[in-house]
Order: sequence, then structure tokens, then C-alpha cells
Amino acid sequence: MNERIENKVPINIEDEMRNSYLAYAMSVIVGRALPEVRDGLKPVHRRVLYSMHESGYHYNRAYRKSSKIVGEVMGNYHPHGDSAIYDTVVRLAQDFSMRCMLVDGQGNFGSIDGDPPAAMRYTEVRLARLAGEMLTDIDKETVDFVPNYDNTTQEPEVLPAPFPNLLVNGAEGIAVGMATKIPPHNLGEVIDATMALIDDSELTIKDLMGFIPGPDFPTGAFIHGLEGIRNAYHTGKGIVKLRARVITETNSRTNRESIVITELPYQVNKARLVERIAALIREKKIEGVSDLRDESDRDGIRVVVELKRDEISGVLVNQLYKHTPLESTFGVIMLALVDGRPQLLTLKQLLEHFINFRKEVTTRRCRYLMNKAEARAHILEGLKIALDHIDAVIKLIRASKTPPEAKQGLVDQFELSDLQAQAILDMRLQRLTGLERDKIDAEYAELIKEIERLRQILSNERLLMAEIKNELLAIRERYADERRTEILPDTGEISIEDMIIEEDMAVTISNTGYIKRNPVSLYRAQHRGGKGKIGMDIKSEDFVSQMFVASTHDYVLFFTDQGRVYWLKVHQIPQGGRATRGKAIVNLLQISKTGEKIATILPVKEFTDGCYVLMVTERGVVKKTNLMAFSNPRANGILAIKINEKDHLIAAKLTDGHQDVFLGTREGKSIRFKESDVRAMQRTAAGVRGMTLGKKDICVGAEILSPGASLITATEHGFGKRTSLDEYRLQGRGGQGIITIKTSERNGKVVGFLQVTDEDDVLLITDGGKIIRLDVSEIRVIGRNTQGVRLFDITDASKVVGICKHVEKNAL
Repeated sequence: MNERIENKVPINIEDEMRNSYLAYAMSVIVGRALPEVRDGLKPVHRRVLYSMHESGYHYNRAYRKSSKIVGEVMGNYHPHGDSAIYDTVVRLAQDFSMRCMLVDGQGNFGSIDGDPPAAMRYTEVRLARLAGEMLTDIDKETVDFVPNYDNTTQEPEVLPAPFPNLLVNGAEGIAVGMATKIPPHNLGEVIDATMALIDDSELTIKDLMGFIPGPDFPTGAFIHGLEGIRNAYHTGKGIVKLRARVITETNSRTNRESIVITELPYQVNKARLVERIAALIREKKIEGVSDLRDESDRDGIRVVVELKRDEISGVLVNQLYKHTPLESTFGVIMLALVDGRPQLLTLKQLLEHFINFRKEVTTRRCRYLMNKAEARAHILEGLKIALDHIDAVIKLIRASKTPPEAKQGLVDQFELSDLQAQAILDMRLQRLTGLERDKIDAEYAELIKEIERLRQILSNERLLMAEIKNELLAIRERYADERRTEILPDTGEISIEDMIIEEDMAVTISNTGYIKRNPVSLYRAQHRGGKGKIGMDIKSEDFVSQMFVASTHDYVLFFTDQGRVYWLKVHQIPQGGRATRGKAIVNLLQISKTGEKIATILPVKEFTDGCYVLMVTERGVVKKTNLMAFSNPRANGILAIKINEKDHLIAAKLTDGHQDVFLGTREGKSIRFKESDVRAMQRTAAGVRGMTLGKKDICVGAEILSPGASLITATEHGFGKRTSLDEYRLQGRGGQGIITIKTSERNGKVVGFLQVTDEDDVLLITDGGKIIRLDVSEIRVIGRNTQGVRLFDITDASKVVGICKHVEKNAL
């Protein structure tokens, strides 16, 4: 017991844990998880292929049970359990996992549906022909061998792969604190790039991408966008966007469209994909599908999504891309072992490492072959000497008492080496014939030529590289095939608009702030004299104050009295029936300030230069801003105009920058000036004076004038008039304006004005909730400086508080 205590050595637990963890981490990094840059294989892959090669399970031999291979690999090279080894064998034999299979399998090796492979006792394998190429010349001292785990045999440190397998078949692995994920590529393209780099070492990664445009996955499908590929090839990391190959078919009998999925993104499980689509249909996140079928067979993938009548396939395809793995990403991490250390590699670095490796392999092979040829030539030189002096040789041998005495005699008499003398003693008598003599001479001549060829290759790098290129070209001619994955320009992220059918909508807004949309088709055309249709079921004191037709992909800008603007797409406005009220606008927008109200609404087809938003405040301030300034708003709104504390925004109008602006005030004043008098400003600007107002006066409206229109003005006591626009002369911006109606005791103050035509109807609203509808054509046009006529007979103490167009009359 005391001896044990004396043998104990105190250690720091932190140091022990650190050293033990680092040893474990490096063991995982080097010994299991990361591929070698030279042959592109992890240790378990390399051991499987080498073990099959050593056992003679080549492509032109019979298949052997997988369990036999697994047992040999586990017993000789890889003592980490049979399941890990068999999983490796299975993956090397899956045509949907490997771009170029390295194991030729017979039996059930799993499927793209995620089905597990059969047990190893049922499946059979042998080396694929291309895997045999990876082991070519391994017996010619081309690579180093190291002891296996129990020092009972040797295994190769790396295989003498004649093509860049790391790029061709890719690799995936998770180590301690790092991971690798290299996509597969097309064999022909990779070899072309390698040969080009051999010819010109100054080629850039951009130049190499002319040969290798991107990964080439065994499952085909599409790569969308080049940015992720460029990042991966230039930095070693990038994200590649993949999309399934989808075609549309039309049933001639039913005239219904079907979406057919024929190729999937790499590593997407087809069965789970079908389940996901079915779940989306059940949850009604995807509508318009009448049937979902998986018609895949041994000829390929075929998943059919049958649509209902009149459904648009393009919209549903985008929904599938958005909500299912039909669109996925492949995160590239080009990490591999270089001289035993993990290193993140660019495309060019990876190819350069392979070229340097092949230079070493080819050099070692040529040196090995030259040594063998020189040794054989040396033997043949001795045989030739013996044949030239055959009688003396025979006499010497017959006179010798023992073989060593005969051997020494040959060395001494004919100045031969021990090897040459032994070869003469081992020579059969048939070699003494003339025909055999000719064969020896021919063999010797060929050997001399081969030695000279190998010597030139070893002394001339240009010839060495030509040898490498010839071998690459031979691999390309035998095994290269067409690219499977098509690379397309990036279509951008799928937006919600891609999943919304574009159609025209009638958007209605009530006086009290309710909004909704309905398809224009809901308002069918009627003959003259018809009764029309109800556009909104509203309270008696409410009415439709604004209505416009816009596409579901169009925009609506909501301007508040505090000078902020909010942004919605038409499809974000709730759809309701003809007679429904709609939804309160304030519930659709994230209005941040208490008491902030919607002042005006602008429908916008698209944001383009050359269009402007002209804003007007109660205090007569005007501001013009390019429409593009409002194209990227935030959910909680953006500032449209800086407004003083006691001022409020009352109007926002779309203009082309070359029209006339009309402002009217509560005291019956008005001004008309050219829009060009207002320069364009940034969003955060406060604007300029549009009209000089009295202390108690405020602006009550603004219009962008159109030729041929007239102006109708209404006052709070129910009086008003209609005046031609010609009565209002152009003035300079900022003036006090001219009288548009007299605000006498009879009329009261002005509550609003509108630009109208004879086809319009207008509504006058009182503070008591009464509404009168007037036909504009029945209101005669009178002069500007007059009191007007009675428009609304108010018998009680009510006052008119607003005027607006009856927008539903001719809107649809």
C-alpha cells in the first residue's frame, strides 16, 4: 500500500483535462471526422477501399457479402464498431449520395426516402471501377504506409488518387470545434480546371470558375445564384441555394394543371417532403390542391401535386418553395487536412494541393519503375554476357563442385555482379536457343528506352506535368458524364407577392376609418339604370369616403396628421364581402403616437423616379418629396414631413412635378400656383410656405388641378357654389391668395372644397350625422367672388363638417 502511495505523482487537474481533451480533439479531427486534401477520404473510407483492394474484390470480380468486408476492415484497420464501417460502405454505394460511386453494391442500400439499408448479411459489394483507379500504383511505393492500430500490418497513409476526389465526391464531417461540408462536383469539369491550372499556375479563382461553374449534385435540381458559389470558392465558406426541378403538366381531359417534382435538392428526404406538403394542405396554408401523389419508381422521382380547376400553378410553386424543402441551402465549408492540420481552403488552393500530391505520386512511381527497370536491365546485361560466352560459362559451371563456387567463378572470370551471376545460374536451358536470345535483346532494348523516358520525366518538370495531364485526361475520357445540377441566376428571395395571385381589387375606405378590399369581378357590369350593388355595410353616420382600384401587389401609403407615413400592400388589407364593414385602419398599422390619426391615403402602383408626393399642412406649409423616398418604410412608420407642434398634415397628393396646386382656407381664401415653385426636399425636411394665412385661418384642403374640372366649395351653414378653375389666376407661392367664397354670417366658415366634373356626385355631412347626396351637374357654375347658393337645408343647430365625393358612383 505504501509503495502505491509513493508511486503517485500529483498533477494539476486543469492541465490534465486540457491535455486529455486536446488529445481527444486531435484524434477526432485527424483520425475520424475530416478528409485528407490529397485523396479526399476520411480514414474509414480509405480503409474500406484499401481492404477491398487487398482482398481482391475488384469491379471485374464477383460480389462479396458486406459483412465479410466489414469484418475485415474492423479486424485489420478500423476498430470502431461494425455499424460505423457498414454505414460508410452503404454511403459509398448510394447513387443519391455520391456523385461518382466508389462501391458497387448489390441489394438494398437505402433510398432517397430515408429508408434504411438492409442488414450487412444481405447486401453484397465490390469496388467500383473508379475506386480501382484510386488504388492504381499503390504497390509502386507511391504513398507512405503506416502501422495499423495493433502493429500487425501496414495501411496506406493516403491513396494515390489520380483525380481530385475531394471536389468530385465532396465530404461532410463534424469534428471537435470545427466541421467540413464540401459539395460534390462534376468529374469532367474538375479535371478540366486541374489541367488548366497545370498549364497556367497564375489562373485566378474567377478563371477556374470558367471550368467549374459550381457544385454538381447527384440528385440534380437547380442552384440559384452565383454569390454563394463565389464566396465558397474565394473564402472557403458560402451558402448555396438549391431548388427542386419542377415542371407543369396539363391534363388534356380535365384541363387541370399539375405540378410535377422530378429532381430534389441534395440530401432532401422525399418521403418527408411529401408529408410536409400534405400537412400544409391539411392546415390550409396551401390551397388549391386537389390531389397529391408520389409516382416515383426505379426510373426516377415523380411527385405530382394536382391543382383544382382555374388554379395558377406559378403561385403554388412559389408557395411550395417557400414552405417546404423544395428550396433549401447547402452551407459550404471547405475544410480539409493539409499536412495533418485542418485548413480552410479556397478552390485554387485545393487544386494546387492535389497537383502537388500528384507530382509526388508520379515522381515516386517513376523512380520506382526506373529502379525496377535498371535492375532488370542489369540482369539482362549479365544474361547477354553469358550467352556471348556460353561455352566458357557451361565449362566453368560443370567444373565447379558447389553452386557458390560456380557463382564466384562467374563473378571473377566475367566481371559480373552477384545478382547477374545468380541469374545465370538460375537460367533455364531453353534460354540458350536463338529465339530466346532475340527476346532478351528486344527486352533489353525496350528497358533502355523506358529507363531513358523515366529519367527524362524525373529531370524535366514539363514532362512530369504532361504525364499527370495524360493520366487525368484518361480518367476524364472513361468516367466523366454530363452535369446534372443546372445553375441559374439568383431570382431573389421568394417574397409574399410571389405567393399571391395578382388581380385587381376594389379598396373602399369609410369616413370613420374602416377599410377592406374585394375583387373587381365582384362588381359585375350593369346596364344603365340598374340599382347597383352595396359596396360596404356601414352605420348610418358613416359612408364610403374613398375608393380606388389597385392590384394585390400594389402599395397603399397612409399619411397621418403628425406627418408620418405607413405602408401596406393591397393584399395585406383584409378581404370582406360586399356588405361587410371592413377593418379599422388603425388596427392594421403600428401607429406609435397616441392621438395620431390617418389624414390621407395614397395608392401607389410602383415607386419610380419622376413622381412626387406633395404634402400640405393646416398652416399653409407645402412640401414636395420624390416618391422613391417612401419605398422602404419601417413597420412603425417613417417621417414624411417635419411638422410644428401646433400644425397638422391635411393632404398628400401624387404629382408629376409639372401641375398646378390649389390651396383653400377656412376663411374663404384660395391660392393657385405652379408646382414647380416648390423644390423637391428630403423626407425629414419641414417644407416651405405655400400660402400666407391669418392668425385664425387654416387650410382645409388641397387639390392638384386637372384641365376641364371645376371647383365646388361648401360652408358650415349648408351653402356653397361651383366655380370654373379659370376664375383662379396663377399666383406666386406664399401669397395671401384671393377670395373663393364669402364667409358671411349667412354662409359660415368653409369646411372643404373639391375638384369635380359633371359626372360626379358629392356628399355633404353634418356634425349630427346627416348626409345629403348632390349631383354636381345640377349645381350651376357661378363666379368666384359670390356667396353661393343653398346646398343643404339645415333646419336645426347642426353644421356641415365635411364634403367628399360619392366615389362608388363611377368607380367600377
